[in-house]
Amino acid sequence: MSDGYESDAFGDRYDGDGQDDTAPGQERTFAALPAAQGRGFADSWWGRAWLKALEDTALDGQQLKKGRRFAREGRVGAVSVRPGRITAVVRDRDESGFRSDVLLQELTEEEWDRFLDMAVDRAGHIAALLDREMPPHLVEDAAAAGVDLLPGIGDLDPECACEAWDHCPHTAALCYQVARLLDQDPFVLLLMRGRGERRLLDELQVRIAARATGRAPSDGPADEPVGETADRVVRGVPAAEAFAAAGIFPPLPPAPALPDEPGPAPSLDTETDPEPGVDPTALEMLARDAAVRAHRMLAEALAPGHGQQPVPEALTPEQDAVRLAADARPEPWIANRLATGSGRQRAGLPAAVLSWQYGGAAALAVLDEEWTPDAAALARARTRLAGAWEDDEAPRLRAERNRWTSADGTAQLRYGRDGRWYPYRKESGRWTPAGPADEDPAAVWADAVAPDDA
Repeated sequence: MSDGYESDAFGDRYDGDGQDDTAPGQERTFAALPAAQGRGFADSWWGRAWLKALEDTALDGQQLKKGRRFAREGRVGAVSVRPGRITAVVRDRDESGFRSDVLLQELTEEEWDRFLDMAVDRAGHIAALLDREMPPHLVEDAAAAGVDLLPGIGDLDPECACEAWDHCPHTAALCYQVARLLDQDPFVLLLMRGRGERRLLDELQVRIAARATGRAPSDGPADEPVGETADRVVRGVPAAEAFAAAGIFPPLPPAPALPDEPGPAPSLDTETDPEPGVDPTALEMLARDAAVRAHRMLAEALAPGHGQQPVPEALTPEQDAVRLAADARPEPWIANRLATGSGRQRAGLPAAVLSWQYGGAAALAVLDEEWTPDAAALARARTRLAGAWEDDEAPRLRAERNRWTSADGTAQLRYGRDGRWYPYRKESGRWTPAGPADEDPAAVWADAVAPDDA
């Protein structure tokens, strides 16, 4: 057996210059992990992110594949992690052991300053880090601050006793093993970048305390007199600093249950006259509407799968005026103002409200827009119409742009840009929405021709 390296112990603790300058807490050793047959290398977000960065930036795919097999077969011994370097003995297929090192550039002091300032600026990062957790979005926020935590192309510099000039299967296997270490503790990545967990948390607490007292981290001692107290001696530590430097934040209380209904709106009927131009009744309506919307948004946010739903488009002021008229059931004089805000006459607001109630912004667009479908959309519309009825049952319709109107001019189908059909009925000389949209024109037509008392 070759003795490229004879032990899994790392007694030399070298840093490239033969010196032992590893500070306490700045080196960690992880026991050898068993083979990973039949399973992925990483289970956590951090482990998978490391693998993606490794595979996306690899220059030699063949060596990477061999290293992945070595790591999967459990050929990587105990791994030592210290700032800028990871080390392990990796066994070859003939059981020869080779000391392998992979160097990763440490962050500069300036980069650590930016990273810590970024963490202090975000309460979620402070709470997570002080609770010894590493939130995944820390990578994106750090990158926005100009600090790359995950390795890029050329960042992983190999050194191996097999004397390969570049990455070999041994150093590649060591890189793969790091993904499994990150499953155990994502703080390993920060240690590789130059800060052990204890040092990082200590520096973070110093910044929190400095932020709480309005001083820079490098300012003088906390009990120096400042401001109005400069003319007298201040004993002890300010309460804000003591609280900020207390260590681990207490856990947040559990979230309260969703109320059954929105809370009541405040009453603005007081003995004090309102300011000119301020209408208490309108303000009460807006407050009720805000409470209803907040309750609905919270219910949606707590529903399963909410994070995968697309973000709804923001409403225009004109659309929101119609929404308010539909949802808030305003007083007639407020409805008149909303009609103006929606760009309509008072007589046109009821149809807009019906459209909103049937289908929101999409239905409102069908009320307002008359458009010409392109050839493909027109072909789809005609195909649906042709298949909706038997030949002897189809109504006689005349087509004009995106609208198909009955021969007697009392019912209409409108084809929306979303590929659905919308029923309309003529009432008092105005086209009025008659029901919700559907992909089946026959079902929509039944709504359009149904009597008012159906």
